Amino acid sequence: MSSEARLYTFSTETKDKLRKFRLGTSRAKDPQAVIYQIDKATLEILPASSTVYTSLADLGDALPDHTPRFVLLSYPLTLASGRLAVPYVMLYHLPETCNAELRMLYAGAKELMRSTAEVGRIIEIEGEEDLEELEEKLKGEQ
Repeated sequence: MSSEARLYTFSTETKDKLRKFRLGTSRAKDPQAVIYQIDKATLEILPASSTVYTSLADLGDALPDHTPRFVLLSYPLTLASGRLAVPYVMLYHLPETCNAELRMLYAGAKELMRSTAEVGRIIEIEGEEDLEELEEKLKGEQ
């Protein structure tokens, strides 16, 4: 067991939600995103809300300005070849203005969240402007 797995926890309910989201979004026609946070008192990783965001603009509005978050994103897009792809990634929202304690808290849990959520890759973002370039990043690495 890794040190991260001993430090951070997921409830059974959260693990079920992660699995259901991953399986349920693989054939989605619209983007789908869920925000996760770490409870500083218990070090439990849990959904920030029950909202599933279907637009990057709404997602950008929901991300806090000074606090890191993990965002699971399923983003359907058409590749240059004409093939439809639905990449499943984790956005690691790390604003420049967040304090060092929160940076360390989320950095320590990043790989555990990636493996538990079973995402293909992690994309670091600092703010809403990074979401505007997201589709190009996803298309570029398919």
